[in-house]
Formats: sequence, structure tokens, C-alpha cells
Amino acid sequence: MYKNKKTGIIGIVITVIALIILVVLTNTDIKNFSGVENVFNKLVMPIQNGLTYIKNKIAGNDSFFADINHLKEENEKLASENDELKESLRELEIIKAENATLRQYNNMSEKYSEYTTVPAYIINKDVSNLSNTMVINVGSDDGVEANMPVITSEGLVGYIISTTNNTAKVEPIIDPASSVSATISTSRDSIVTKGILGSNNTLRATYIPTDADIILDDSVETSGLGGIYPKGILIGKISQIIESKNITDRYAIIETAVDFAKLENVLVITD
Repeated sequence: MYKNKKTGIIGIVITVIALIILVVLTNTDIKNFSGVENVFNKLVMPIQNGLTYIKNKIAGNDSFFADINHLKEENEKLASENDELKESLRELEIIKAENATLRQYNNMSEKYSEYTTVPAYIINKDVSNLSNTMVINVGSDDGVEANMPVITSEGLVGYIISTTNNTAKVEPIIDPASSVSATISTSRDSIVTKGILGSNNTLRATYIPTDADIILDDSVETSGLGGIYPKGILIGKISQIIESKNITDRYAIIETAVDFAKLENVLVITD
């Protein structure tokens, strides 16, 4: 019995010494080991790893790493689902935009039901110091010809100046070369509107009769004269009156009904 007790004490002492050596060795920089010490360290490392594994097992850390892997899989799944939702959202936005365009065309067609029209949208704008033109996606194959009016639900845009099979060039009323015969709604006086160089939302009203009574915010519409534009299409409203010593030189500024900066969809009046 004494022998067994002695043997047990010796075993405990050896174990303690081994653990002390293990702690010292594992906390020493490997670069400072000699060749023999490196070999010994390689023999000790598996023991340390085993002890670490047992420690983690006891503390429940193995479940933590398992949870990490599970969370990684869940994250990858959610990322994939998020990409699918983004794609669906893009498709929905496209459908909404197409529906909005169709509604706009439908509204324009209903407003100008007395005319035969062809819907179109702008594919190019050519803006320079001397001109302001645009290109739409319909042409002679669609029944579009030169001198046909172009409109929107807000009012007058311009007219066709040339065509190809599938496209047409439009001269808008804001182009400096544009000239439109118009009528002031309240007084029914005839005037001529012209584009202003460098402006995309105003016109200049000239040839105002000397006895005409011009009122701010009065609307201006096409007169039907000139052979291009039908009568009664809104051009804009009078936003400024410029007086002069000579009444024949007075003129007015017209704010266009159409927002040319945001213009996208139009109708071409073909009949």
C-alpha cells in the first residue's frame, strides 16, 4: 500500500514537471530553439493541440465553430436570395416604366383623339450654340414625313424636318430657327413666337399688334396658320412683358408648356 502511494506521488511530480516544461517550451519563440529543441517542440505540439481540443470540448467551444460554419452557409444563402430580389426589383422597375410610358401615350392619344398620331420617343438630342434639334425613333416606314407636327400631352413640341426609314429629326419650337404663328388666348391677337438662343424653356413673342392688351400668365396657342401646326395646341404662357419707347418694338417672353429638359415621349400627328 505504501509502495502504491509512493508511486502515485512520483507520477504526480513527473506530470507537474512535464506540464511546466510544456508551458515553458510553448511560450518560447521557436526561432530561439536549437535543432534538438525544434524536434522536441514538434513532438510536444500534437500534445498541446490535443489538450486544446479537450479544453474546447469541455468548454463547448466546438459548438461555437460549428455555429460559425452554419452562419456562413446561411449568409451565403441570404446573399443569393438578395441578388435574386434585386434582379426582380430591376425587372419590376422596367415594367413600371413601360406601363407609365404606355399610360402617357394613351393619355396623349385620348387628348388628341381628333388626330391620327404615331407614338415615339426621343433617342438623341443635338444641342449647340446655333441649333437645338432632336431625333425620334419613328420614320418613313411608320408613315412619318417632313412638316408633320410633334406634340405631347402638355402642348406643342415642334415639327419633323427630315426622316430616314426608322428615324426622324425634329425641330423644336425652342430652336432659334423656329417660328410659330400663334394666338393669345384671351385677346385672340395674333403673334409670332420664336426660339431664343441658349434657352430651352422660353420663347420670344414678336409682331404684337400695337392695340393688343397683353396679360401676364395668359396662355398662347397655335393659330392654325402657316400650314404645319393645327389650331389650338398649347404653346405656353406669357411670363414677361418687355415694353419699349416705340410700341411696335415691344415683345413678350413665353414660358413653354413642355418641359424640354425632361421630354422623352411624343406623338407625331400624321393626319
